[in-house]
Amino acid sequence: MNEVFKALADPSRRRILQLLSRGEMTAGELATHFDVSKPSMSHHFAVLKDADLVTTRRDGQQIYYALNTTVVQDVMARIWDLFGGEQPEKGEEL
Repeated sequence: MNEVFKALADPSRRRILQLLSRGEMTAGELATHFDVSKPSMSHHFAVLKDADLVTTRRDGQQIYYALNTTVVQDVMARIWDLFGGEQPEKGEEL
C-alpha cells in the first residue's frame, strides 16, 4: 500500500491515471499531455507500475498503458475504510 500512496502523491501521476481512465494509451500519447523529459515520464510510468496501478503491453515498438482496474478498486475500498466510510452491502447503492 505504501507504493500506492507514493504513486498517488505526485500530481503528474494522478493526471496519468485520470487520462488512462478514458482507456488505454501509448507512452507517447500520454507524454503529449506533459511538459517533462522522457526520463521523467519513464520514472512516472515505473512508479505507477511498481504500485500495480497500471498494466502494460507491447505492440512492436509501442508500449500501451492501461489502468489496472482491479487494483484501483481495491485501493479505493481501502482508502474508504481508512477514513471511516461504510461500504455498501452487495447490490446496495451508495
